[in-house]
Amino acid sequence: MTIADLAALRSEFPILSTSTYMISNSLGAMPREAACSLQEYADTWATRGVRAWAERWWTMAREVGDGIAPFIGAPAGSVSMFESVTAAHMAILSTLAPPTTRDTIVCSAADFPSLIYLFRAQAALGYRLRVVAANADHTADAERIAEAIDERTALVAVSHVLFRSSFVLDPRPVVDRARRVGAMVALDLYQAAGIIPVDVVALDVDFAAGGCLKWLCGGPGNAFLYVRGDRLASLRPRFTGWNAHPNPFAFALEEFEPPADARRMQTGTPTIPAYYAALPGLRVLGRVGVPSIRDASTRLTRRLLELVDEFGFHTVASRDPARLAGTVAVAVPDARDVARTLNSRDIVVDYRPEVGIRLAPHVYNTLEEVETAMAAIDEIVRTKAYAPATASVVT
Repeated sequence: MTIADLAALRSEFPILSTSTYMISNSLGAMPREAACSLQEYADTWATRGVRAWAERWWTMAREVGDGIAPFIGAPAGSVSMFESVTAAHMAILSTLAPPTTRDTIVCSAADFPSLIYLFRAQAALGYRLRVVAANADHTADAERIAEAIDERTALVAVSHVLFRSSFVLDPRPVVDRARRVGAMVALDLYQAAGIIPVDVVALDVDFAAGGCLKWLCGGPGNAFLYVRGDRLASLRPRFTGWNAHPNPFAFALEEFEPPADARRMQTGTPTIPAYYAALPGLRVLGRVGVPSIRDASTRLTRRLLELVDEFGFHTVASRDPARLAGTVAVAVPDARDVARTLNSRDIVVDYRPEVGIRLAPHVYNTLEEVETAMAAIDEIVRTKAYAPATASVVT
């Protein structure tokens, strides 16, 4: 990407003109076009009212899902939309048979806690949860997870990129073992989609869930769920609704066969405003392409790691570029106070217990911004000139 290309890309994201925005792994920068897109939603509602459903709204979930598909290597028509990744996993769980001989869900302690809460709650239905311990450096061992899978396993749910360490887990040993014993695999792509290359077809996972909130710059309310083609044609989710009906406006009460495409996994009324917010980010980043995004990210994280060493800080981030996605967590004394102080200076970061300050430059960030952020961390650590506790900290 040339300097001119980067300047043009940066102009698409207003917050970059006022902040050193380094936290796209938590909330991607809003594209300028998103404001226009949301205004289009408001104008459509105001002028077309209920007619908007027939004119576009009812098919927008497919429009957004097909916009996400190229970022994860999914075919058109295989990605459904949910308001959260937790809800997407609820849909996955609802496809499992009642627990009998297969009564175990396997996950990793390195996964995002919301999903572990959900999996643990399935004990009320008779499922057992097996949580495989994470490594001390907040990475996970795919072979150890694979060893936890046996003939009692119904579902294995793992993250492709871990949220604390940004460690890239190779899911192939997990998938291979699950295939041998007949278990299904759900891959969490929330910290992967839009920042590293992903090919869900090549990985042969049954399900993959993620969202536009982070690296895809689409805002909240835009979670997605990919289902493998042969599974999609046959699964009957119990977490369902009228949006999965082949003729929803017939309002029929009889049993129905849901469509064989992504609508099979849909539930209730779609979150139309969120879809309007998601489309601009998919268009902007789609023009850049995942290979260019990955190249830029690798260059920026490499510089972050160099500065971590120069300043004498610690990080759990992998030094192997193939095992590090887009985030470098920097452990410093009083990390929460330092993060709060950075945010008060419009150097936007967040903090996670046990790993410290997360810095997540995207393709629209520069090496100069990386250096500015790290120099500020060093200065705050040395002076302890913390912002008042009333100042906000992104968490």
